[in-house]
Amino acid sequence: MASDAQNNPFIRHLTSSDKKVRDEALESLRNFLSAQKEIAELDLLKLWKGLFYCLWMQDKSANQQKLSRDLASLVSDLRTPVVLPFVRAFFLTMAREWSHIEALRLDKYLYLIRRYLNASFQWLSRQKWKKSTLEKWNEILEETPLNVSDMKIPNGLRYHIMDIWADELEKVAGEKWEKEPGSKTLETLMKPIDVMLDDGKLKVLRDAARECLGDERLRRWRGLEDESPSEKEQEEEHDEMEWGGFGDD
Repeated sequence: MASDAQNNPFIRHLTSSDKKVRDEALESLRNFLSAQKEIAELDLLKLWKGLFYCLWMQDKSANQQKLSRDLASLVSDLRTPVVLPFVRAFFLTMAREWSHIEALRLDKYLYLIRRYLNASFQWLSRQKWKKSTLEKWNEILEETPLNVSDMKIPNGLRYHIMDIWADELEKVAGEKWEKEPGSKTLETLMKPIDVMLDDGKLKVLRDAARECLGDERLRRWRGLEDESPSEKEQEEEHDEMEWGGFGDD
């Protein structure tokens, strides 16, 4: 794992104890990425494996958070055709490496994921929430962090994305959705979580999706009034209550 970092000058210098060296390495990486019109999937995955372990080797909390913010800021410097492949490689890396994350290191990766969800929403906003772009973004989410059935995808990643979804969306576009309740654009954006509610392989995933979608901000933005549980929710509740154990008779 560390060999990727050692073989990549960007990664090696980003892990330096010298702040000046780290800052120069980040700027070099930023300049390199911003000049690329396209980057092969394998190269992106190699880069992200190195960046994953770059954060792994960063110890101090303040430095961890700064590095996470710096890594998320790269999205704004990428050329448009590179953004979604770059974000896809990020999520694929998080899913692949998740089981290796020790408990003491988990918080910094949760924060990195938060920053990347926020950066993605910001980029989608700059793209004017274009439907075709949202659909491509949804494909990435449904492939990895919000995949409804592939049990190789860690549930912790799924839960975290749904847990922070409303918070990060509010930071980026809360005012927009307040002014445009019931927007078709927002409905397109919410599709991966709607699909999780309907088709999540495990009940705990469907419950997490239901909790996310039940957030009062999301319901208000979607123009949903208070209502009784959907037929699907009632059916699941009925299934849970149906087994009452052995009676006393």
